[in-house]
Amino acid sequence: MYTVPTREFERRLNLLYRVMDEKKLDAAYIVNPINITYFIGFYYLQTERPAAIIVRRNGDIYFFGPLLESDHVLNQTKFVSRVYTYRDYPGEVHPMRLFADWLKELRLDSSAIGYDTSPGYVGYWGYKGPSLAELLPGVKFVSISDDIYSMRLIKSDVEIELLRESAKWSNLAHSLLQDYTAPGIYDYEVSLRASLDASIMMKKALGSGYKPVRSEYPAYAGFRGQVGEHGAYPHSISVERPIKVGDVLVTGASADVGGYMAELERNLFVGKPSNDVIKYHELMLKLQDVALSILKSGVKASDVDKAVIRTAKELGVTEYLLHHSGHGIGLEGHEAPFLDAGDDTVLRPGMVVTVEPGIYIRGLGGFRHSDTVVIHEDHVEVITYYPRDTESLMVEI
Repeated sequence: MYTVPTREFERRLNLLYRVMDEKKLDAAYIVNPINITYFIGFYYLQTERPAAIIVRRNGDIYFFGPLLESDHVLNQTKFVSRVYTYRDYPGEVHPMRLFADWLKELRLDSSAIGYDTSPGYVGYWGYKGPSLAELLPGVKFVSISDDIYSMRLIKSDVEIELLRESAKWSNLAHSLLQDYTAPGIYDYEVSLRASLDASIMMKKALGSGYKPVRSEYPAYAGFRGQVGEHGAYPHSISVERPIKVGDVLVTGASADVGGYMAELERNLFVGKPSNDVIKYHELMLKLQDVALSILKSGVKASDVDKAVIRTAKELGVTEYLLHHSGHGIGLEGHEAPFLDAGDDTVLRPGMVVTVEPGIYIRGLGGFRHSDTVVIHEDHVEVITYYPRDTESLMVEI
């Protein structure tokens, strides 16, 4: 499976209709682009141009947005019954005023409407404008943000299967990344080659009907600049020098399957690692093992992170912890719940999280693996499966 089937969108919309019934809402105003993707399968690049869908209680769905998205909507989803467009932002008439007029046309100007992020639009790329609450004083706007996030928190069997497929291609992309890594070349050279080759293989295997939803490349593998001493910065982004013998590399790989992207991260070692490198890598593995041993349905997300922190203290590496132990994942790269000492969310079957405690040693590098894990009723399933041991992660030179 590499696309979201119609029945899955129908399931999600039925959950939304149920919320609307419970809260006595006439419609829902969805403006978060990820939520739009979640409910109707339309994915667009968010800009300063406001866009939203209106979901009526009777099942009609309308798209409000810029003209440049009109063909995209009709090509990507069959759930939209009518498209309302404006030429561009800010326009002679502000788009939000047009949104208000369209809601009046739909006879929703004296109704109860639920909204996800805002009863208007968000301040993105310089956007400014009034809210619909100002323009339509007769409408009762009710936040349903938490209700929608609760839906997305528990992944369906379809979503989990898409993440499993993503993990498969992530594994391939990372394997190529390791094969292509060598001293004397830049990290982006390795990343581009591995990502391109993995993407070509993925496209050939999945066929003409497959296309990535969230990215240009079907598959990606790279380093985000975490090369050698720069690996001590968890989000280094880029590095000015080529890879060299002795470097500790922090890697990442993923693949876009129906908009779902599993997360796979590892260390690679260019040549035989030093004793210090081996020591810190093995300490990091112990932290990840602790997190995985605690992770299960019924425990709090905070319990996982607290166990990692306790173990780090016992191992003498607390000062090298720079972030929490993981996060939820789905249509977004980071979602709730967070494996963080401050997040007391009780883990439940269907939640999908990354497990990635890391330690960062200034002047030496970063040590982090990330695996994507599905919570089941009686066990956890690690769907990323690249080798973790030091020897398997050595780059031959």
